[in-house]
Amino acid sequence: MTDLPVIGAQLSVLDIDGHRDWLFEKDRDLELPEFCMADVLRSPDVFTGMAKKKLDGWNGRLGIHGPFAGFELDCKDRDMRTVVQARLDQALDVCATLGAVWMVVHSPFDLWDTHNLANAAKGLERRVSAILDTLKPALKRAGDMGIVLVLENIKDVDPGHRGAVVEAAASPVLKLSVDIGHANWAHHMAGAPPPDRFISAAGAALGHVHLQDTDGYADRHWVLGEGNTPFAAVFSALSGVGGNPHLIVEINEFSRVAESVEYLETLGLGQ
Repeated sequence: MTDLPVIGAQLSVLDIDGHRDWLFEKDRDLELPEFCMADVLRSPDVFTGMAKKKLDGWNGRLGIHGPFAGFELDCKDRDMRTVVQARLDQALDVCATLGAVWMVVHSPFDLWDTHNLANAAKGLERRVSAILDTLKPALKRAGDMGIVLVLENIKDVDPGHRGAVVEAAASPVLKLSVDIGHANWAHHMAGAPPPDRFISAAGAALGHVHLQDTDGYADRHWVLGEGNTPFAAVFSALSGVGGNPHLIVEINEFSRVAESVEYLETLGLGQ
């Protein structure tokens, strides 16, 4: 049991108290979701203050979910790109305050790209370039701060698209995140590879995983074990990739996070 990976969770600052013993006993990784919201980023002090107080004495790895609402990272309008970069900078301010070591950002790729990027010469290369133009200041600052940005699949169908971004960045500051539920949706509804293949495709660039369950029809964020996600295959792929990625349960019912990890324990996959 002790050699199984220790599973962390996404919990709001307000939900830390109810999971304090569970978090502290194994110094589980923790991801805070509040800081994806622009209104919170404008005035984060109440949330960061609470988090620092509640996590006093905890020695796990801390991350945040970065902003994403209302924009995509491949923004081509330079004026709009400035706004996106300012949001990312606000989120990095939060990371600095909390001592967070990773931040989740969203991929802009989707099914349309899978079928149409090849219509134009260097279509993928141009998209990759636009993403990295947006991320350039954040990657520079994150590197100075010891923070890693992880690029999460959202509507991605081809896992190679995000891989191309990380490969072009050629930086230890940018790694891949795989959301198992998003991958399961894309597999069932858009012909994407199954979730374990998203893990395998990430390879050594994998830095982060969101664990949730779905029926493959929608982005459910169900308790693990309630859907049809092939977790045995996912964890087999994880063992093949190696490294020490952040394994984060990301479900809608924060009160059932420990139950999700218990499900993985019954399968002999995690603790």
